[in-house]
Formats: sequence, structure tokens, C-alpha cells
Amino acid sequence: QVQLVESGGGLVQAGGSLRLSCAASGRTLSSSAAGWFRQAPGKERESVAAINSSGGLTMYADSVKGRFTISRDNAKNTVYLEMNSLTPEDTAVYYCAARARYHTKQTMSANEYDSWGQGTQVTVSS
Repeated sequence: QVQLVESGGGLVQAGGSLRLSCAASGRTLSSSAAGWFRQAPGKERESVAAINSSGGLTMYADSVKGRFTISRDNAKNTVYLEMNSLTPEDTAVYYCAARARYHTKQTMSANEYDSWGQGTQVTVSS
């Protein structure tokens, strides 16, 4: 498995922006699709965005489409989530996940991911 560490979370006012990073170690992430998920208090984990191994294909939850952008820099072994026009409903712990090696296709299904980060808190105040 690859080790994933998220960063970039914090407190932001509604309408603001944050950029989350997910740094991988232990092996290269370039042969794996990756995704971002989130879990708000009292709610189930939900998928936010996914990206294929090369970075050319992405998927988004309807709730974030047009506001969030997932990207990756395979040279830096890092996946990003740019979040704009944040609302209090975006408040959650955000998790980065990676599929197994050579599983290159993006997916919004959490069951398809076998490596997870520890999460980073994003809080949006109204």
C-alpha cells in the first residue's frame, strides 16, 4: 500500500477557497487512480471527486461540480483538490484515497480504493 497524507484543510468563510493536497509515499502514485471523499458529522462518507492515473479524466459529485477541481502532479506524487465557492455544507473531514497499483481508472466507489489518508478537517463558516 501507499501512504497518503492530506494537508491544506482549515477554517474558511463561506464563499472562500481552499486547496487540499495529498502527498503519497512508499510507492509511485502514477499507476493508480485517486479520489477525494468527505464525511460530515453524523453523515455517511461520500465521494467528492476522482481522477485517473494520468490525470486526463475526472469525475465529480453533483454537489461540487463546477466548484471543485481535482488534479494531480505525478512528478510530485501528489493529488490536489481545489475548492472554490465553499458553503457550510462543505464542512467535513476530507480524505484522500488511492487505488491499487495498475488500477488506473477513476471511480467514485470507495470500495475500489485500498489506501486512505488520515483526513484533514475543512470547516466553512457562514
